[in-house]
Amino acid sequence: MAKVTLVEAVTMAMDHELGHDKDVVIMGEDVGINGGVFRATKGLAQKYGEDRVIDTPLAEAMIAGMAVGMATQGMKPIAEAQFMGFIYPMVEHIVCHAARMRNRTRGRLTCPLVIRAPYGGGIHAPEHHSESTEALFAHIPGLRVVIPSSPTRAYGLLLAAIRSPDPVIFLEPKRIYHWSKEEVENDGEEYPLDMCYVIREGEDVTLVTWGAMMKETLEAADKLAEQGISAEVIDVATISPLDMDTIAESVAKTGRCVIVQEAARHCSLSSEIAANLADQGLYDLQAPVKRVTGYDVIMPLFKMEKKYMPTTERILQAVNQVLEVS
Repeated sequence: MAKVTLVEAVTMAMDHELGHDKDVVIMGEDVGINGGVFRATKGLAQKYGEDRVIDTPLAEAMIAGMAVGMATQGMKPIAEAQFMGFIYPMVEHIVCHAARMRNRTRGRLTCPLVIRAPYGGGIHAPEHHSESTEALFAHIPGLRVVIPSSPTRAYGLLLAAIRSPDPVIFLEPKRIYHWSKEEVENDGEEYPLDMCYVIREGEDVTLVTWGAMMKETLEAADKLAEQGISAEVIDVATISPLDMDTIAESVAKTGRCVIVQEAARHCSLSSEIAANLADQGLYDLQAPVKRVTGYDVIMPLFKMEKKYMPTTERILQAVNQVLEVS
């Protein structure tokens, strides 16, 4: 069992599936010889050949269109968008074809396709390299949207995504690609999709987050513990379809909830979670739900990105606000 980073766990999962399923192929810009801009596909072209790990032209719409066609004909393509900000030319094929294929053909065809994209800020990149627009895809029926927050979950969730008979948008929070290492056994054991994971149990407040914000959320939970405040931490993991049962069950226990996301506030996943809590758990709440989010502006250039992104201090302030309500 090896200790690996999140990006290494992604590589490990793809390596496993390439070795065990001849229908799996990887395609994208620089994914072959160079191993990808973040080296997520490092060594795979050399191991499996350039007909299984395919370097494509700089043409995202073509990548998505080819992937949809291959998926409907029995293959299992893993298509990479180099950054989430480059995924927009793929949207027509994702929304109009991949997401609708099962419905359009009344189940005759499925679309077992994974589109991987590094996403989020924090690496001092330009604007289109720092997008957090996961809510766009969460709004589309027929798509799964998965965001890992640790090496273990990256490995298991990506295996499940590749094996899914339906399309999955798999967003990799690049700010935590190398944040931590965990022991991950390359045993091919997948993690269940469509469910939240309780990362840390608590009694006083529920902290809900996903992706790179798990780092600051866990830091906040540690600081709260030093003050005698017990925080339950939930990793949403699959943001669509959303497992509200796990979140609502936690809030029924703690009575308070703070939702943390890097994405802009308006019409976001945090909005959906808060609305569902008002609908399902209003009588369990002892204080209004608080949200700690990015701002409703384009991600600023790197000198200001730290001012945009939620911090541990902002999370602690929100927790203190909900705890003050008796």
